[in-house]
Amino acid sequence: MAHSLEERCTPLKLEYDSCFNSWFEGYLEPAVSVSASSENRAKYSREKAEEYERKCGKIWASYRDCVQKAVEDKGLDGLLEQARTENPLKEPPRMS
Repeated sequence: MAHSLEERCTPLKLEYDSCFNSWFEGYLEPAVSVSASSENRAKYSREKAEEYERKCGKIWASYRDCVQKAVEDKGLDGLLEQARTENPLKEPPRMS
């Protein structure tokens, strides 16, 4: 796995990547076999979102905070803000 933007964030990145990959594998396997009803899909999605928060939410928040601090320390926050101003992402890109 790749290193993070800042070396001090790499252990958090590796921990988060591991947590997310484990959660996502568990998400995909039963997702295919969940009954076709929208009620069952919605219930499954809520349960998996709650599971993600329990297992990986705090790790993600710690990693995100570390990267945001690194972005500021490297002076990249201004460039990111400029990019967001020039090219705001208001809605997901459309698939062709």
